[in-house]
Amino acid sequence: MNDLVEIKTGDLAGEALGWAVGMAEGLALHLEPPQYGNGWRVFAIYRGEATERCERYNPWEAWALGGPLVAKYRIGFGLYSDSFFAVIGLDDIAGDADGLTHLVAAMRAIVRARLGDTVRVPKELMP
Repeated sequence: MNDLVEIKTGDLAGEALGWAVGMAEGLALHLEPPQYGNGWRVFAIYRGEATERCERYNPWEAWALGGPLVAKYRIGFGLYSDSFFAVIGLDDIAGDADGLTHLVAAMRAIVRARLGDTVRVPKELMP
């Protein structure tokens, strides 16, 4: 997992989007290789003083992970005819993006605000 590829933030989807959001949030991330019919998957490593746990990180599809980020960044939504538009509502951070779902649009907006219009993600996460 040493090879990174550059992709436009607006084109991020699936695991690559999860990786980029995790990087934007400063999380320790782990890629799990394909197994049991799944492709490469992103996990976040959470370390406490005495424990460590590794959990699936998929904020683009799981409201339990993406919802708190929507609140943290005060994201507002608009509607296009075929997609959603997300805008970050914080004065000191500018970011906006669109996507087929609220969470995809919101996560892309976070990545754009924190990392820019292009990001580098592990090539394993690209289709």
